[in-house]
Amino acid sequence: MADTEKNTPSTIMPTMRYKDAPAAIDWLCQVFGFARHAVYANPDGTIGHAELTLDGGMIMLGSQKDDEYGRRFKSPQELGGVETRSAYIVVTDAEAVFARAQAAGGTIVRPLKNTEYGSREFSVKDPEGHSWSVGTYNPWTVHD
Repeated sequence: MADTEKNTPSTIMPTMRYKDAPAAIDWLCQVFGFARHAVYANPDGTIGHAELTLDGGMIMLGSQKDDEYGRRFKSPQELGGVETRSAYIVVTDAEAVFARAQAAGGTIVRPLKNTEYGSREFSVKDPEGHSWSVGTYNPWTVHD
C-alpha cells in the first residue's frame, strides 16, 4: 500500500437513519468518540444530514423521513431487532469504550473478549438498535 493511501480519509461511509437523530449523534459522540464534522438541522429540529468522524473514518446519518426515498429504510426496532449491516470501529482501548457503552445504556450483544486473531472487542446496539462492533483489530496495520 502506498503511503498516500494510508493518509487518505475513508471513501466508504456507512449511512443510517434515526428516529431521534440529535440524540443518536450525542450518544455516538459520547460513547465511541465521534466528532461532529457537519450537522445540518432542519427548522423542526430533525437532522437533514450529519457527518461524524473518527480517526479518518466517517459515518453519515439523518432523521427518518416519510418521503419516497425515506420509506425504503426501516430501523432495527421496526424489524424486531434484525439488521442487514453493521459497522466496525477500530479503537486503542476497548475496555474504556465498553464501559462507556454500558454506562450510556447500550445493549451489549457480544461481550468484551479476546479473539483468536489478536483483537479485544465487543458488539453493542445503540439506543435505536443499530449494531456496532468495536475492537483493537486494525486491518490497515495488520497486513503491512
